[in-house]
Amino acid sequence: RGTPTIVDLQPSGRYLMEEFYYAGGLPAVLKRLGEAERIPHKDALTVNGKTLWDNVKDAPLYNDAVIRPLEDPLREDGGMCILRGNLAPQGAVLKPSAATPELMTHRGRAVVFEDFDDYKARINDPDLDVTADDILVMKHCGPRGYHGMAEVGNMGLPAKLLEQGVTDMVRLSDARMSGTAYGTVVLHVAPEAAAGGPLAAVENGDWIALDAYAGTLHLEVDDAELERRLAENDPTAASRRIASSGGYRQLYIEHVLQADEGCDFDFLVGCRGAEVPRHSH
Repeated sequence: RGTPTIVDLQPSGRYLMEEFYYAGGLPAVLKRLGEAERIPHKDALTVNGKTLWDNVKDAPLYNDAVIRPLEDPLREDGGMCILRGNLAPQGAVLKPSAATPELMTHRGRAVVFEDFDDYKARINDPDLDVTADDILVMKHCGPRGYHGMAEVGNMGLPAKLLEQGVTDMVRLSDARMSGTAYGTVVLHVAPEAAAGGPLAAVENGDWIALDAYAGTLHLEVDDAELERRLAENDPTAASRRIASSGGYRQLYIEHVLQADEGCDFDFLVGCRGAEVPRHSH
């Protein structure tokens, strides 16, 4: 947060990627940032042998409405928002520029889906107990729970609410979503449910408080009750059962890191760029 959004591009703004291209594209953005001394390493060499700044300093900019001046941004505070609290001890992510401003601070009742299959099976049930003020919560879609951390975090709204004209709700999960998606969607909750994170303990009817401006995400359940719930229903059991089949799935589940650590394998951390001792052919 604290980073202005200067490109007026969907889903945060009005224009399409094609219009961004014709406005000058990324070179024009970098030129604008460089002129404001907002590029930390302008002298960094690039693959063509020139510095980053040499490549973009003469880039044309054709449309100030699409690539806006820093003093007139689309949003003053539109960068990534990192949330922390007892529901996300290692953090969660929200994209303010794509969120509904009125929902950036919100307290709502949890409507819980245990995984993506549960969500698909029940989201359009006319008898689903849900209102526009509730918070949709989906578990087991993180790097371990849904192998590869699928782009399913941008949950579609219940059909009966769409019919009422509702266009956004707070949604919360340990999943990812596409960069072109929009809405007040809290993602990458860490630790994930399948790793035993507090997300696994959320139950229907629990109250959750989101304050994106303060960077907080709080489940209104005391620590003792959270510990009791996690102890009674081990959320890591399913992934451990899959891992017991061996092979790559076991290696992946046992060694993949959490979202806040980049979802790398733990045994590869610090090994990037290591010398190859000899070739095999």
